[in-house]
Amino acid sequence: MTDSTNKKSYAVIVVGSGINSLVCAALLAQKGKQVLVLERNDRAGGCIRTEELFPGFTHELLSSWYPLFTSGAAYARLKDDLAAEGVEFLENGYTTGVVGSDGKGLALRHDVGDSIQRINGLQAGDGDAFGAMCSQLFERDAGLTFGLLGTEPYSRGLLGLLFSQWRKRRMDGMVQYGRESLESFRRWADRELKDDRVRGMMAPWVLHSGLGPDDACSALIGKLTFAAVVAGGMPVVKGGGQNLVRALCAIIEKAGGRIQLNTEVEEIVLDGQKARGVRAGGQVYEASHVVCNVTPPQLYGRLLPGAPEPVREQANAYRFGRGDMQIHLALDSMPNWSDPELLKVPLLHLSDSLEDVSMSVAQANNGLIPAKFTVAIGQPCSLDPSRAPEGKWILWMQMQDMPSKLRGDAAGKIDVPADGKWTEEVSKAVAERIIDQLEGVMPGLRQQIVGQKVLSPADLESINCNLVGGDPYSGICSPDQFFWMRPFAASNGARSHATPYKNVYHIGASTHPGPGLAGASGFMVAEQIR
Repeated sequence: MTDSTNKKSYAVIVVGSGINSLVCAALLAQKGKQVLVLERNDRAGGCIRTEELFPGFTHELLSSWYPLFTSGAAYARLKDDLAAEGVEFLENGYTTGVVGSDGKGLALRHDVGDSIQRINGLQAGDGDAFGAMCSQLFERDAGLTFGLLGTEPYSRGLLGLLFSQWRKRRMDGMVQYGRESLESFRRWADRELKDDRVRGMMAPWVLHSGLGPDDACSALIGKLTFAAVVAGGMPVVKGGGQNLVRALCAIIEKAGGRIQLNTEVEEIVLDGQKARGVRAGGQVYEASHVVCNVTPPQLYGRLLPGAPEPVREQANAYRFGRGDMQIHLALDSMPNWSDPELLKVPLLHLSDSLEDVSMSVAQANNGLIPAKFTVAIGQPCSLDPSRAPEGKWILWMQMQDMPSKLRGDAAGKIDVPADGKWTEEVSKAVAERIIDQLEGVMPGLRQQIVGQKVLSPADLESINCNLVGGDPYSGICSPDQFFWMRPFAASNGARSHATPYKNVYHIGASTHPGPGLAGASGFMVAEQIR
């Protein structure tokens, strides 16, 4: 990677260096384009950030899991090049699961049939409902669902997809698909699932898109995410995600591209209705195409302040979701799960019921620190023992039910500042509440902790400016901000990855197909640039 260059003219300039940026730049560089990636921070990777927080312990500070990437088009195209750079994805045959506050849990394997049996062991019939759900998602609806997610929304390819599906399903079938896609997770779960533990195992996956179980579209997103993890696995990068970033940067540079760090782009320089390049550090870098991995308010505020007023209004109205907190623990020994099989699970949730998940979401949505959290508990050492010294362990924890702005504490025990901002004192108090919850399922946890790092929603935004308010998904995936509507309804040529300027493109989690480490929007735009 390089921090400076004398060259000032490129075929493509990519603003930002998250996974979508690096995928886009790598594919374009391999097509022979002269590519420059400009990154404001001192390292590339965006939400991929690997650090040795404590001696011998390798932590993923933000994102950690790669099921969307390894099953996506970008990886299929770059797989051999990444392997040549030493990238290895690790799995162990387990995927996800759940643990209740009573310490009882369920581990699921990377096997739909086995998972059906295990879920039926908790509640007869619920496993069968899960199996029917997988059949619907991966057989009956796979062509339409994955076609919609993998196709540029405003394209001839999409028209072809819809026409072929209409011929197959006819109008009644298309309307039925639309109805099911808009259903809330609660409504689906109340109809199909009987056991609180099973409902509590699946409901947290809705949160991985910024929604809650009572929101429209949460059934489709929650079911699809959960089923995809069980069917597709939960891989991590050996040695940490930064190895994937390093490899992508190497692919770019070996193909003649450049990565320039510590360089914040101030504006896109226009010549009429086309971009001439970008201004950064007082210098103009010329380019035939500009690709921006930023949020809509950044794109149409700081970078393109002269964009048409209707576009700027929609960008300003773009909604970010709840905040996220992460807690990283280094342990001197493995956790004391009541069921030793839980040690093998890469990512499980501490959750008792759908109702508990809904309550914590409702409290966070109203600015309250939840009295009881839904905790995503990651165990990267279950897949990659090299992350910690022998016999020791790492817990990667994510709470996606945090308020961005504080209004109070649902339990009435934590005082919040009058200005609603997160402080170190509030973060510590919240972390103590979460660890209290964890002590109930991993007895003696506090005595095992040899290192602890807490990141509040404000800390997340300070690390990555695209995580506005600590929203890890750069905008809630509600129906008005998803698919055709992401980032917002078409206006003055701004739609999906297109902007009002024909050689300026918009990628990243705020664009179709949304958040996740798939690199999909970067792939789509790389396909469009000739």
